[in-house]
Amino acid sequence: MITVEYNRQNAVLYAKKWALLRNHEYYNFDNIGGDCTNFVSQCIYAGSEIMNYTNVFGWFYIDASNRTASWTGVEFLYNFLISNKSVGPFAVETNQSLVTTGDIIQLGDQNRRFYHSLIVLDNNSVNTFVAAHSTNAINTPLSDYSFYTARFLHIKGVRKWL
Repeated sequence: MITVEYNRQNAVLYAKKWALLRNHEYYNFDNIGGDCTNFVSQCIYAGSEIMNYTNVFGWFYIDASNRTASWTGVEFLYNFLISNKSVGPFAVETNQSLVTTGDIIQLGDQNRRFYHSLIVLDNNSVNTFVAAHSTNAINTPLSDYSFYTARFLHIKGVRKWL
């Protein structure tokens, strides 16, 4: 297995293309819990070009009924990215000043229940700008969101088979 660079530009280009629309190759989960993590997973896939087809603990999407919970669930995506030691993208939790384009932010409540995933389009000394689904957003400052806590996931790379 080799580790390759996560293509942040491809992830962000995908996010900008689809932030206000829906890619018909993927089911729209807006009416059944929200589409935010589905959208973020699509962006990560655009930047990694590989899925992890491990049942239960992997990260993949074939169709709405054949996917892992990590593709669409906030907590499940976090757990996959942080603990993935096999193929696919992997991440570390960091702070807001260290996230960069293509990284992920998850918003949570006072009980540390995380409920929303966003992708970083830009991060500078003034603000962090994101894209999201559920409530469509593009180039939206993180400061426009109301949340109790946030966690910041820096995608370190992508593992692939030789």
